[in-house]
Amino acid sequence: MDHPNDITPAAIALNRFGLGARADEAPPADPKAALVAQFDRYDARPAAWAGEPDAVALATRFANARNAMTANDPATKRATEQSIRRDGNDTYRSAVVARLNSALITPAPFVERLVHFWANHFAVSVDKGPVAAYAGAFERDAIRPHVLGRFEDMLVAVEQHPAMQLFLDQARSVGPDSPAALRAEARNPSARRGLNENLAREIMELHTLGVRTGYTQADVTEFARALTGWSIAGGRGPQPGDAAPGAFVFRPKLHEPGVRTVMGRSYDQPGEAQARAILHDLAYSEATGRHIAFQLARHFVADTPPPALTDRLARAFDASGGDLPTVYRALVDSTDAWSPVNRKFKTPWEWAVSSLRGLGWRDTGDLKAAPLLAQLGQPVWRPGSPAGYDDVAASWAAPDALVRRVELAQRLAARTGDRLDPRTLGNTLLAGSLSAPTATALSRAESATTSLALLLVSPDFQRR
Repeated sequence: MDHPNDITPAAIALNRFGLGARADEAPPADPKAALVAQFDRYDARPAAWAGEPDAVALATRFANARNAMTANDPATKRATEQSIRRDGNDTYRSAVVARLNSALITPAPFVERLVHFWANHFAVSVDKGPVAAYAGAFERDAIRPHVLGRFEDMLVAVEQHPAMQLFLDQARSVGPDSPAALRAEARNPSARRGLNENLAREIMELHTLGVRTGYTQADVTEFARALTGWSIAGGRGPQPGDAAPGAFVFRPKLHEPGVRTVMGRSYDQPGEAQARAILHDLAYSEATGRHIAFQLARHFVADTPPPALTDRLARAFDASGGDLPTVYRALVDSTDAWSPVNRKFKTPWEWAVSSLRGLGWRDTGDLKAAPLLAQLGQPVWRPGSPAGYDDVAASWAAPDALVRRVELAQRLAARTGDRLDPRTLGNTLLAGSLSAPTATALSRAESATTSLALLLVSPDFQRR
């Protein structure tokens, strides 16, 4: 898997920028124009996602289940919570199917890839129990509507979504000198809740500025103080503004009073507006533009991307005020992005999606999508860390991981049978970039099924 191969511009558009070619679609005659044209074809609410609930609908459903409890005994409470957890896990599995189905038939695979990129950039992880139910809604409602908009708008939607709030424990964060903290201390000093810095730290380190970009621990703490009061509606009793369960709310009694100083700038805004002002400045920071530029360049071009490409994307980000389509166009227009060497090794998600697309799947059918991705080593929305899944070959090319791909390739090939000619399919999917060694290996296979499996695990197909 260590020998990149030269590929055509059409193959680059289909595989490096897109999600993999389909045998029933012609390669683009003008690859660059075809990619940009997808901006107009992208559907933020495709049919595959139509049946998936948003966060408010989910939280309302769970709240109704809890409110319906008539008995107050521990056994009844446990049974109700177990039922809610099962509902959340079912919702997670359904959302994984929606995500995969959308990837299989999207008319805008370049933009769909960008959705997946941003969902990993702003990672949540379902191994934190309460997040499981909301992970799909997070991608559906915080990422998809903003992927062709401004970075700041996506940033705010992400940080205010219940999936992120729950994942990073923001609802537990209380200003040390807030009315709620002082009241709790007066009643019982040992019960006083404190500041939680998780959200502030990950916003600065992962979502915006990046590591080692000049901010200090004191800046993180100050930002965390500004974020106190940012929460989600839920629980018994009246909610701020009569908000429905799962909606973003600001709780003034949890907010730390006073002026905050972050990276040398003072913020004296009242209440919710204080953290919002800090987010605004972080979104437009030069360091943020460079961090986003590097992440995009690494995702699309190479594990160690050309510095000139990162510079180009950072300039586009800064000059446009974080207008994401402007940054994407700069990527498409860059010579570096069209290097004929397929240096990027597909992640398990990318490989599974491109395999199914290449074999003509239009929906998952009886395929159990969530377990399948877990078996390949990349369960959807479960990176286990706020940093998301790694975007480099070293994390995905281990021998045991490749064995799992071989096993799935054999299963998929067996289901396909001999209705596809592997060499013809290979030339189509790779848009004329099928290498001579791979073509020879396919022709020497003992059966069409074996040949098809070999195509799916060939170096040609596993790189983009």
